[in-house]
Amino acid sequence: MDNRIPLLLLPGLLNDAGLWRAQLDDLQDIAACQVGDQTRHDTLEEVAAAILSEAPPRFALAGFSLGGFVAQQILRMQPERVTRLALLDTSIQADSPERAAQRQQQRSSVRLPGAFNGFGDRLMRSYIDASRYEDTALIAEVRAMTARLGVDVFLRQSALARVDGSAVIAAWRRPLLVLCGANDQITPVALHREIAALAPQATLQILPACGHLAPLERPDDVSGAMRRWLLAPDDGT
Repeated sequence: MDNRIPLLLLPGLLNDAGLWRAQLDDLQDIAACQVGDQTRHDTLEEVAAAILSEAPPRFALAGFSLGGFVAQQILRMQPERVTRLALLDTSIQADSPERAAQRQQQRSSVRLPGAFNGFGDRLMRSYIDASRYEDTALIAEVRAMTARLGVDVFLRQSALARVDGSAVIAAWRRPLLVLCGANDQITPVALHREIAALAPQATLQILPACGHLAPLERPDDVSGAMRRWLLAPDDGT
């Protein structure tokens, strides 16, 4: 009998299970991990429903970036199945009109022949900490993920509506890990302080010298934080 904690991991935009490579290895002694597929559907509700259809009856849930918005949708739909929640490098704020317009512009640009190259140099520099700009292994790992998923997945995922999750988090009464890189330019620290302030069992962890891609940039720290979160007592049961 497998007595490990069922753990559902949700990656971000143009990420697959490779994002969680270290955590899948580091947590395997206490967690039975499953990575949700966010590549096949066109609305947040459809993505969440498909993931729930393949998930264990009850599970700990960790969402990174786009996966954080999917996690919030899962809580809207079937919160009773989630035993504890982790939100990494994400937000609970809906897209502003400016951000929605930017996403639309990006979708239009990648439809041009030969335009899609995943994370180009400029975009990569906004995703990782400045200390990792010359880390060729990390950059190659990120670009390999984007190449595996490709332009169709980018178009589908970037079109998913990012809706306000404040009410979902304010209603959450079980353990919550809120984690981000100190130098995350995509979802800055202030957004994570906002999330943590809403939930009574929240733990906020900010990783120094780290950008948006915390599971890849600081894998040991992320795995350690997630281990403590998985084993922490639950005062809300």
